Amino acid sequence: MPRDWLVLLSEEAGRTSIAAVARRLGYARPSISLALAGKYPGSTDKLAATVLAVLGTVDCPHLGFPVAPSRCADASGEMPTSSPGDLRLWRACQGCPHKPESKEVTR
Repeated sequence: MPRDWLVLLSEEAGRTSIAAVARRLGYARPSISLALAGKYPGSTDKLAATVLAVLGTVDCPHLGFPVAPSRCADASGEMPTSSPGDLRLWRACQGCPHKPESKEVTR
């Protein structure tokens, strides 16, 4: 399930700064401030799409390019047995700093 774009934006602004996030997204700093305050005057559809495209990815050190968090979670799930490439990716995921926390399965 994709995370809410405003949560991603807020977390990144808290981790870095509003100005840094604005530069990374290609937006003006006041636009990001207004969006975070819930006072953005126009439609936020384009901003939301940009936030999800830029901040909603994980830089995969094994693959060498950004992937969606869902792909990251899938790759670090159960050990694949049918594809050597998938197995190599799974092994790399086991020690990855981006690996999602495992959830215990209750039956």
